Amino acid sequence: MGNQTEVRKFILLGLSNVQGLQKFLFMLFLLLYLFSLLGNMAIMIVVVCEPRLHTPMYFFLFNLSCLDIFYSTVTVPKMLAGLLLGHQGISYTGCLSQLHFFHFLGSSEALLLAVMAYDRYVAICNPLRYTLIMSPQACLLLAVGTWTTGFLHALMHTVMTSRLHFCGPNHIQHFFCDIKPVVRLACNSSQLNLGLLSIITGSIVIGPFVFTLLSYLYIFSFLQLKVQSKEGRRKSFSTCISHLTVVALLYVPVIFNYVPPSSGSSPRRDMISTLMYNVVTSVLNPLIYTLRNVEVKRALKRRLFSREFLAQKMFCLAACVW
Repeated sequence: MGNQTEVRKFILLGLSNVQGLQKFLFMLFLLLYLFSLLGNMAIMIVVVCEPRLHTPMYFFLFNLSCLDIFYSTVTVPKMLAGLLLGHQGISYTGCLSQLHFFHFLGSSEALLLAVMAYDRYVAICNPLRYTLIMSPQACLLLAVGTWTTGFLHALMHTVMTSRLHFCGPNHIQHFFCDIKPVVRLACNSSQLNLGLLSIITGSIVIGPFVFTLLSYLYIFSFLQLKVQSKEGRRKSFSTCISHLTVVALLYVPVIFNYVPPSSGSSPRRDMISTLMYNVVTSVLNPLIYTLRNVEVKRALKRRLFSREFLAQKMFCLAACVW
């Protein structure tokens, strides 16, 4: 290692080298990214401005939308630049930063979905104690716990990756700096890094996933056996199904990406899986939570499409033009 030069810059190979396909992918993911930003920002604005939505469920939905905005922003702008301009260079420090924030936000979202499942479990199966169990202090503690755990999990991977030596090829077969494609370029052994990825990251994904499935299984059983009102069951089923859709879109691709042994994975499959839970999920979350949620749809109509709000937007536009 003493006579070998340390790599200080990496080249992201991106999604495709085909010129025509690059332009199509650029337009596609640009539209998806903009839709994700606008949809999640709309949910955040409505949750803050609408007093009826100041409940634990929508507090966690606010956190989910915030995570989705940051999560997609970590990777998509760099990916779009690569599709538009060709292979993108990224510094060693920038690569570690991207790796850190990707796993920080991703693992926080995985944990947050389990917290949201617990919130629905308490609300449906133990409604009389709901306000006591899910108090504002408890909700804040759960939210801070998910963000903190995600940060510490990502910090572990960042520190372990920074201990590797990179002295050979610097071309990363991905559109961003993920752990597996980065450690493949290391000159020294990366078995510990890959082991931690499978065990620790796998546990952070599989643990909440199993907890979430068990929570909703109990909720569905409770609704069938204890709730007599058809309207009550319909409303609860609608909320739970929207949550389960998000769960499937996030957890399943992540499990396929990180839990199997690294020797059996392919860069192309990893990129497709990443696009599913990093880009597509961020786009679909606002649709799922608005189209299947009557309260959010009503609040959106009141806040974003009211005459007063449209008049304010027209006034601001006129002032800018003037």
